[in-house]
Amino acid sequence: MIYDNHNRPISYLRLAVTDRCNLRCFYCMPEEGIKYLPKHQVLTFEEMERLVRVLARLGVNKVRITGGEPFVRSGLMAFMHRLADINGLTDLSMTTNGVLTGPHVAELAALGVRSVNLSLDTLDRARFHKITRRDELPAVLKTLDALLEAGIQTKINAVVMEGQNTQDLIPLTDLTRTLPVDVRFIEEMPFNGEGSHYPILHWTHRRIIDEIRAHFPTLEKLPDPPFSTSANYQIPSHQGTIGVIAAFSRTFCGTCNRIRLTAQGTLKTCLYDNGVLDARALLRSGASDEELTAAFLQAFAHRPANGFEAEQERSVVTESMATIGG
Repeated sequence: MIYDNHNRPISYLRLAVTDRCNLRCFYCMPEEGIKYLPKHQVLTFEEMERLVRVLARLGVNKVRITGGEPFVRSGLMAFMHRLADINGLTDLSMTTNGVLTGPHVAELAALGVRSVNLSLDTLDRARFHKITRRDELPAVLKTLDALLEAGIQTKINAVVMEGQNTQDLIPLTDLTRTLPVDVRFIEEMPFNGEGSHYPILHWTHRRIIDEIRAHFPTLEKLPDPPFSTSANYQIPSHQGTIGVIAAFSRTFCGTCNRIRLTAQGTLKTCLYDNGVLDARALLRSGASDEELTAAFLQAFAHRPANGFEAEQERSVVTESMATIGG
């Protein structure tokens, strides 16, 4: 196990396999999309695999595949099979929007994928179309059914957006009544390719919970697992749980065990930093595994204490979440 300069273990890698996406979500990118990376600037699967192997030897035991949307990149499942064979990795998971995921669910389960985070901000088809700028809700709901049928732990990620989907808080929460899902509401962040939509974030984690409790007064707080980004709750007699992620308020930084690699090979030791290491440049200049290890250790030894400190060390946040890695 390896620790950063604040004595936090680093054991969880979020690996973006692409910056491309088949949706155009309001909170992630402008309607016209973003300027995608040229193919030669994106890490090959072989380069990604090598970096994961180096990090696994340092103590990273969990890898979550993200994007963009992972399934827009061809060859993804073959790559995941190779990751599953890496010594030291005990938890392989994924975040997806679910549009293209359905046909692969059985293979994901057979591969040993432990959990899937499914992005789903509304159950209303018209609002889904407005938020994502695509009419794909039926495909996403079909994927949800397939994941549950396959027995894969499913977390529904819903970004709470003022004027967009706050009326969906209760219908999404009600999914936990009969389904064994974890519905997680996320504060909106400024990673949409434009900067923050609001001068003040009104729908904070506290307001979200207050709104849910007003409709479900028996809502109970649950113990939070180690390194959890969400504050977790359950309504008695409901099969599923509710979580609230203070992604903008950043209340969980003190126990953060996560790092990110973007599709172009930039290491981010905090979601809000500007990138602290160009791993692609090291790889393509012929760096040895020992040199890669030393570079990672140097980055981990200078990690910001929290997201606010990381944000202070950079210019205004304007990149897309698809570029960062969801």
